Amino acid sequence: MNDDAVLKIVEKHNSEGDGIISILEDIQSKYSYLPENALKTVAEKTGKSLVDIYGVATFYRYFSLKPKGKHLINCCLGTACHVRGGQTIADEFQKQLKISPGDTTSDREFTFETVNCLGACALGPVTVVDGHYFSKVKTTKVKQILDEARKGLDAIKVEGDKRIFPVEVSCTKCNHTLMDREVLIDEFPSIRLTISFKDKHGSLRLSSMYGSYNIVCEHQLPDEATVNFFCPHCHAELKSHTICPECGEHMIPLMLKGGGIVQVCPKRGCKGHLLDLF
Repeated sequence: MNDDAVLKIVEKHNSEGDGIISILEDIQSKYSYLPENALKTVAEKTGKSLVDIYGVATFYRYFSLKPKGKHLINCCLGTACHVRGGQTIADEFQKQLKISPGDTTSDREFTFETVNCLGACALGPVTVVDGHYFSKVKTTKVKQILDEARKGLDAIKVEGDKRIFPVEVSCTKCNHTLMDREVLIDEFPSIRLTISFKDKHGSLRLSSMYGSYNIVCEHQLPDEATVNFFCPHCHAELKSHTICPECGEHMIPLMLKGGGIVQVCPKRGCKGHLLDLF
């Protein structure tokens, strides 16, 4: 761990008047987890107690105190999934990966976690791998899911791919729904946002299918253009302190119905996205 890098993160957020959560977000974005020494540095430089820092780090499920693997598996054990065999699916993942919930394989390939709900009760048992939903999972499909994860889940098609799942989102500032049921993308209601880039302003609609990159925009967006996003209702800029793992831009946070945050990259052509389920 680079102590200088942590110091720069703390100094940056202190100068901008940001809180502990913003500091920890940047540290986790850099290291994929929160190293113990980093937390001690944050406590020392912010004047907060180490107990308070650990309290924040352990309260939010987004943060991790242990290094995570290249691929993250979330297996739902909520009531609806449980009665459909969710525990059996979780047991099969543990058996094949040879790890317990919360652990990472020795080769740092997979981290396996169980969650109370993934917000897709009608499709249970549900497993999410690297943000891609797998519905009505059976034990016989666990090996196939792991093999697909190793190969990469980004090369996907919307039509007929059950790993791509529709979401409903609202503004993280005013909590107003962002769903537009009049304009469909991928045959589902789109997500309406206001954008600006260079000297242009207008509206943009994103596909609500998580994993799809289809959009409808009144302007032609050039490749690699970084766009500013705003809520069309409260007009607040939507920008988080989380850095895109692919290109380094600040992510755009959207509140998931049922609990959680989905974050997408504002850079045209970048496929960076994150899913944090509460």
